Amino acid sequence: MTRWLTGMALLCSFSGFAQQSCDVLIRNGKIVDGTGNSWFYGDVAVKDGKIMAVGKLPEYNAARVIDAQKMIVAPGFIDVHGHVESGIFSQPTADNYIYDGVTTIVTGNCGSSAADLHRFFERVDSLRPGINVASLIGHNTVRREVMQRDNRTPTPAEQQQMEALVAKAMEDGAVGISTGLIYIPGAYSKTDEVVGLAKAAAKYNGVYASHIRNEGNQVVAAINEAIDIGKAANMPVEISHFKVSGKANWGKSLRTLALVQVARKEGWDVTIDQYPYTASSTNLGVCLPDWALAGGQDSISARLHNPAIRAQIKKEMLAQLKEHKYRNYSYAVVANYSADTSYNGKSITEINRLLGRRGKAKHEAETIMDMVDKGGAQMVYHSMNEDDVRYIMKYPFCMVGADAGVPTPGKGMPHPRAYGTNARILGRYVRNRHVMPLEEAIRRMTSLAAQKFQLKDRGLIREGMAADIVIFDAQEVIDRATFEAPHQYSTGFKYVLVNGQPELANGQHTGARNGRPLYGPGKQHNAKH
Repeated sequence: MTRWLTGMALLCSFSGFAQQSCDVLIRNGKIVDGTGNSWFYGDVAVKDGKIMAVGKLPEYNAARVIDAQKMIVAPGFIDVHGHVESGIFSQPTADNYIYDGVTTIVTGNCGSSAADLHRFFERVDSLRPGINVASLIGHNTVRREVMQRDNRTPTPAEQQQMEALVAKAMEDGAVGISTGLIYIPGAYSKTDEVVGLAKAAAKYNGVYASHIRNEGNQVVAAINEAIDIGKAANMPVEISHFKVSGKANWGKSLRTLALVQVARKEGWDVTIDQYPYTASSTNLGVCLPDWALAGGQDSISARLHNPAIRAQIKKEMLAQLKEHKYRNYSYAVVANYSADTSYNGKSITEINRLLGRRGKAKHEAETIMDMVDKGGAQMVYHSMNEDDVRYIMKYPFCMVGADAGVPTPGKGMPHPRAYGTNARILGRYVRNRHVMPLEEAIRRMTSLAAQKFQLKDRGLIREGMAADIVIFDAQEVIDRATFEAPHQYSTGFKYVLVNGQPELANGQHTGARNGRPLYGPGKQHNAKH
């Protein structure tokens, strides 16, 4: 009898231990864990914002159970190239990202970030947006703080001041430094200036992320410069929105990607990111020579109103157009022109025609200068080749970055990448065109990005990791946003959890906002000491 009672007590004790409760229980999913390994059937238990258990979990129960049968369960996607500094505060639910499966964004790219990252992260923490937010510190932002938009080399004192600002930003939580060497004032900097700032970030184990100096005819030299900066600073390099732009350069991706491959073989941590479209998006000012954009808007307008200077600007614009093998500016389409929103969605060629001007490039250049004189515009440039996009996409160390912010629904004609980047890869390129397996695409969107930017508790479906999770139908997921109708959310994502809370449930936004700031190694190190 004593032996029987003892056995029953042990059984009851085991049963009590085995009964586990959690906040959310995801059952019957095809788990793609972010490692690149094959999917497996299983359950995921979530508690207190963390993944509690993964596997066959019949002993678990929860108040909220999600049946993921016939659906993919994956880590939340990490977009490594964002620009959400302002949009996240005006549109905090970040619907465009949530409906596209994104749970974390790395902002502060292309050399432009919040100037005071301590304050920025405080605001994000108070706001609790729909997504997690990490940030780089922008070189252009730092340079403007110290030198405004001056076209000159910094003095030793100014260089030291800029390096101190970078160090402070790293201590505040930046994951690295970004450059936008095509933009003002970054375009005025020499390589050694950037190396000095990169070294300041490298002391805190940061990443060097670069919108390189040229993505067209001088793209090879620009890639080599980015790699050389990484070597000089002894730090990882991320080349942003890797592409070859302009008809004259179509097919050059074989050569440009080889530069990255060689660097990696030599032991340098060089990776790239990409958005899956043949059009880019940036401001109208890039059509003008860099020198014409020095100073503020008043300085720019003064040059454009000087007949001799205006003639020189036009001459250089047309020379650049010819170098890229374009007859006119029909490839340049207005996304948002605040001076006259009727221009939105129209090409420069179409606008030129509406103004009654002759249909030649020299007259279109006049139209561009007039628009820049009135404050400029956000543009979409149809300047890439589909074969190059797919070739770059196949590279195993190519991550995903939409290069977008948080748009206001219905405002302007933004690039559709703001709404559909991840769904487009999963639907168009994985399911329909078989560019890569599903598991590989998800690895690029998750663990590879987390590893690169040192987001240590993100990017994997694994016990102890943050419960950023997406659940989607691999046969339905697709982007809906187009260049003609960009304000359309992706479909196929059924659930999106951010830090354990559903932001998307049954395909509908819940209104929840459970994101938080994510800090880089400099902040993490300081917190320990």
